[in-house]
Amino acid sequence: MTAPLTPPHRPSSDDHHDWQKPPAGGGPFDPRGPHWAPSEAEHGSDLGADLRRAGVAAAAVTVAGVLMGLLWLWLAPRVPLVSDNTAVFLSDSEGEEAIGADGTFALLGLAFGAVSGALVFWFQRRGGILLSLGLGVGSVLGPVLAWQVGTRLGPTDDVVAHAREVGKGVIFDAPLELHAKGALLAWGLAAMAVHLGVTAVFGPREFEGEWGAYAGGWGATAPSAPSAPASGAAGSSGAAGSGPASGAAGSSGAAGSGPATGG
Repeated sequence: MTAPLTPPHRPSSDDHHDWQKPPAGGGPFDPRGPHWAPSEAEHGSDLGADLRRAGVAAAAVTVAGVLMGLLWLWLAPRVPLVSDNTAVFLSDSEGEEAIGADGTFALLGLAFGAVSGALVFWFQRRGGILLSLGLGVGSVLGPVLAWQVGTRLGPTDDVVAHAREVGKGVIFDAPLELHAKGALLAWGLAAMAVHLGVTAVFGPREFEGEWGAYAGGWGATAPSAPSAPASGAAGSSGAAGSGPASGAAGSSGAAGSGPATGG
């Protein structure tokens, strides 16, 4: 009785799972797929891109402080002063212009913070810690720049010289000052609150960037493993088909010749 022939090439079961093997050269490997294990070069490029975006956001928000300073100089109420050649007095001792200047600065800070937070999200929907950090740095430097622009472009700080220049009994404007330094925080608080809110509502969800190509979302069929090479499959199927046939022919021949020989 002839034994079945062994196929000349029988692929191992591991050949069908090459997609699970670590890449040649010792690169990073993750069992969930190659796109889950970015290389160090990709990490470096992503970090560099995030740093550039954060720097651009911080610079743009800081420069916007110039516009806020000009608006503050234009909208803030003036504090009227008057001199009698011996001293300088408030023209209206019951006026609230000084408080109005602080309130105007705080309101402008809230408005600029909300707009800057929304615009940063609009242009960089990806978000990230570095982008938020850049927005925070700009939201701190922006109001400081606005404060300096408003005070330096406003009326002179030398009140005595200004009083002598205008003369006795002439009303003139006091220098623009920010007495409530806490108003400098209005921009940053509004910017971070708005940016956090719009990111939570309209920002990309988890894995959206990786699995967005599969239109069905989580309910769609996951990508299957690549099939074995066609030549290996054909060889293995051919060998598997020829083995039993040969064995059956051999056994039937042996069984048929036995009785004939005995007779």
